[in-house]
Amino acid sequence: MTRMVKLKNGIDVPPLGMGTWNMGDNASLRSDEVTSLRTGLDLGLRVIDTAEMYGSGRSENVVGEAIKGRRDEVFLITKVLPSNASRDGVMKSCKTSLKRLGTDRLDLYLLHWRGNVPLEETVEAFERLLEEGVIGGWGVSNFDVNSMKELDRLSTGTSCVANQVLYSLDHRGIEFDLLGEDRKRKVVTIAYSPLGQGGGMLHNQTLADIAAEHETSLGRATPAQIALAWVLRQPSLIAIPKAGSVKHLHENSAAREISLTKENLAALDRAFTPPTSSVPLEVI
Repeated sequence: MTRMVKLKNGIDVPPLGMGTWNMGDNASLRSDEVTSLRTGLDLGLRVIDTAEMYGSGRSENVVGEAIKGRRDEVFLITKVLPSNASRDGVMKSCKTSLKRLGTDRLDLYLLHWRGNVPLEETVEAFERLLEEGVIGGWGVSNFDVNSMKELDRLSTGTSCVANQVLYSLDHRGIEFDLLGEDRKRKVVTIAYSPLGQGGGMLHNQTLADIAAEHETSLGRATPAQIALAWVLRQPSLIAIPKAGSVKHLHENSAAREISLTKENLAALDRAFTPPTSSVPLEVI
């Protein structure tokens, strides 16, 4: 049975999903992007993450086309910009996102990052959407330990179910404190860019050596699959690599078959040094 991640609101979701950053930016790629997302759903990658910021809504439009007729298969996440995070702004942004996505509900609605609007005001709007049944849960993105503690002090702040942050082998800062703190709060971590940025990390020799030791249903493992398996080993975590192509989706899906050994993990720690002190939250 595939391992699942349980959210604080009782919903179970698979630990591997699909990100959509940059989707919709090139009209000539739209058909391929829609096909990729639908392929991911076929493979059981139910979580689709998008945001009103991505392509100024174009990403949400692509997702809406991809999930048409398949809404019940999807755990749908989108994000509101901090500039739209006032009480009225959240309601307006949510309505617009729903229209682009072609649905009447979101499974998870996130504040994209901290802005100038008081957290209490944003959370009040989230709670209103929750009461109205428009969203199934709410969370945050790019929140560090201090921001999470501030959120906890709000009367309904403990209803936060997820925190989406940068996490990969070459961006391990959250391991020192944030990952454990969120776990204590039963806040699920959503790891964006789990394969790094630009592909440079994947040329690391240690990743290549470990990949040579592992097989998947597609054949010899790849460095990207090892990097993804490393992220997925964490409990209470969902990884959302970009759903870039059908080929990459199959490779990402097969990464779930890989169990890294203690020796593998030790070698990766030597190649990608874990944090030894608190560091500022990294944001890309």
